[in-house]
Amino acid sequence: MVDIALHLRSHGIRPSIQRMAIMEYLMSHPTHPTVDVIYCDLLPSMPTLSRTTIYNTLELFREKGAIRVLNIDNKTTRYDGDLSIHAHFLCRKCGKIYDIDIPESVYMKVKLIPKHHVDQTEINYSGTCSECEAFF
Repeated sequence: MVDIALHLRSHGIRPSIQRMAIMEYLMSHPTHPTVDVIYCDLLPSMPTLSRTTIYNTLELFREKGAIRVLNIDNKTTRYDGDLSIHAHFLCRKCGKIYDIDIPESVYMKVKLIPKHHVDQTEINYSGTCSECEAFF
């Protein structure tokens, strides 16, 4: 288990109770949640938490490179606490987003674009997941 406070500090973020709760949620829920999902799930244990606090905290995390922001479905912004090298797959039927392992060599090849400095790469796929294929 990752030490959340240490993780935040390593990205230049001062830990607070709210920041630690939001980061812990992202790291323990690899579901690529939205602000609303995070808010609804954390509200029972943190009744003073607001959507604005969550949004501002996620924006800070993004600015400091502590999380990834996904706009894979062009409708909602989702957040990913997993900074490891991986791609994402969006099922167009159920709307779930899955992590897909990719070789580091593929990821690094995408980053080697001549005459440009690439500091972030996002590889996304879409289609129908195996659960929906079996059901429909």
